[in-house]
Amino acid sequence: MNPYFVGLLVPIAVSLLLRKRRMVGKMRALPVDVGGEPGYAIRNYRFKQPVETHWEGVTTLAELFEQSCKDYVNMPLLGTRKLISREQESSPDGRSFEKLHLGEYDWKCYAEVFKSVCNFASGLIRLGHQKTERVAIFAETRAEWQIALQACFRQNITVVTIYASLGEEALCHSLNETEVTTVVCGQKELKKMIDISGQLDTVKRVIYINEEGISAEVSLAQKSTSWIIEPFEDVGRLGDTAPVDANMPLPSDVAVIMYTSGSTGLPKGVMMTHRNVLATLSAVMTIVPEIGKKDVYLAYLPLAHILELAAEALIAAVGASIGYGSPLTLTDTSNKIKKGTLGDASALKPTLMTAVPAILDRVRDGVRKKVDTKGGVAKQLFDVAYNRRLAAVNGSWLGAWGLEKLLWDMLVFKKVRAVLGGKIRFVLSGGAPLSGDTQRFINICLGVPIGQGYGLTETCAGGTFSEYDDPSVGRVGAPLPCSYIKLIDWSEGGYLTSDSPMPRGEIVIGGPNVTKGYFKNEAKTNEVYKDDEKGTRWFYSGDIGRFHPDGCLEIIDRKKDIVKLQHGEYVSLGKVEAALIVSPYVENIMIHADPFHSYCVALVVAAQNELENWASQQGVTYTDFVDLCQKPEAVKEVLGSLSKAAKQARLEKFEIPAKIKLISEPWTPESGLVTAALKLKREVLRKTYEDDLAKLYA
Repeated sequence: MNPYFVGLLVPIAVSLLLRKRRMVGKMRALPVDVGGEPGYAIRNYRFKQPVETHWEGVTTLAELFEQSCKDYVNMPLLGTRKLISREQESSPDGRSFEKLHLGEYDWKCYAEVFKSVCNFASGLIRLGHQKTERVAIFAETRAEWQIALQACFRQNITVVTIYASLGEEALCHSLNETEVTTVVCGQKELKKMIDISGQLDTVKRVIYINEEGISAEVSLAQKSTSWIIEPFEDVGRLGDTAPVDANMPLPSDVAVIMYTSGSTGLPKGVMMTHRNVLATLSAVMTIVPEIGKKDVYLAYLPLAHILELAAEALIAAVGASIGYGSPLTLTDTSNKIKKGTLGDASALKPTLMTAVPAILDRVRDGVRKKVDTKGGVAKQLFDVAYNRRLAAVNGSWLGAWGLEKLLWDMLVFKKVRAVLGGKIRFVLSGGAPLSGDTQRFINICLGVPIGQGYGLTETCAGGTFSEYDDPSVGRVGAPLPCSYIKLIDWSEGGYLTSDSPMPRGEIVIGGPNVTKGYFKNEAKTNEVYKDDEKGTRWFYSGDIGRFHPDGCLEIIDRKKDIVKLQHGEYVSLGKVEAALIVSPYVENIMIHADPFHSYCVALVVAAQNELENWASQQGVTYTDFVDLCQKPEAVKEVLGSLSKAAKQARLEKFEIPAKIKLISEPWTPESGLVTAALKLKREVLRKTYEDDLAKLYA
């Protein structure tokens, strides 16, 4: 063997062995003695007691924001892209699509944002909003959302957050239940408000964010309602001319009533105190590496989701910058981006971003489709590069390391990284466990670690978080320093803390990040929240997990997703869906199991490009995609692909869908079939496709 080659391999092999030894030996969590229901509890290995605040003298979100604005006066904080033009483009099938021509980012520094916050806070009071009343923010993620939020905090006004995609019934329920008197909204949201104005009991004032074309909705609202209607800028000007002293909150005051996305019926309002949210922010500060004023964060997830709200609060706390975008303008090839216009990521060049698994799955699928479309040498080169790096990521010293890694980065992966601006150094994934396939793919192609988190709205997104140096897949990390994680027996499902080789059970989260409960829903609050004899508050998640020997948590099931079949076998719907969604033909999937039958079935949103490519290769003729999804040969092909994925995941025979229905239309939050976080709304889907499901069991 070439001595030079040996000289390269030896240090790589030694380094790998040492790295493996460190990873195997590192304990990331330790057992802890806690109160409450018996179980197996662990804590973060670095902190004996839950962390409450990282910042000396800071006990509320209002204090944290004010301190940051004083510390980072002239640093850029909030960035928004200029809208140059909106254009309508027609597709070959006659459908019309809106395309946006967007310019560079315009920035407001910390001092300017703080001034806007103080002015808006004063303007709210001058407009007639009482300090005991609540404000709802019902808008897409944007700078005005954050300004309105911080303004309310300065006057100790509780903010009700509502997903912009929420349907009429859920919207009415959220506004009426919380007795909201002032609503901050955008154009689309104002139109929804007008449509249900007769059903709203307490709304008095609507503050609209000025957008091109909103004048028609404003005029209609003025004619058809008794609301006081003011543009966002005018409220700020009113406060500037007649300032009001701040009314700062206490740690125990409710900062936000955050309505869940309603995946199982009407949404519930989770009451979060300043102490709750601050505990999560403080814990994450100890985990994300060297986060600071050099960082740029791309904000595009709904601010009505705790993951995004907490992320933006953290970014502002460390002097970094937030550039606003949207899922439909994220990349140069996104649906709403006019050809030749840069997507948000290319224009911003962020260093940090958050994502839910569905978004990262789309990034993975998008890259794969682009590579497959190119074909030829380009595809062969990508496949070789990816497989070489995959071997290294999986721990093989024969994989691509050192100079070979740099070579593949330059030749292949640099182009992929340009999709998200080329400067990403850390991605936080939350909302649901990320598949191992997607995690490895993103890690290799973007060349950055993915921090997997596990938390819920009820725990202010706090729970567990995978550390920077943990390359493992399929797990969601060790407890955050603000939380205890406890597993308790669920005998009915067969999950016990005495199980070998790993303790298993329902996940219960305790600590200062656990919220007060559900607004005006004492029965449900008492069902899932408990205070123990030591003063710790616990939330019963309904998720099933197991602890690895190093203290990291893995989500393996969910109590509500388990269905007992006719002959007594248990099917975990979420587990099966996670295994089957890796099929290239699957855009989305819902497994359905009827207790009166011995098999399960599936609704499959077909991946159009993949299925049409297959049809072209096989010579299958069809009129349009709807027609293709009804072809027996297409159904057979997809069913075969699902069976293959099921075998790879080692699913039992009764877990594999025996029959499927191919769906041609995607499931979107706008359709009401998935939540804003892209989680399935099972009951809505069952009702929508009731006839199709009945036919599958006929």
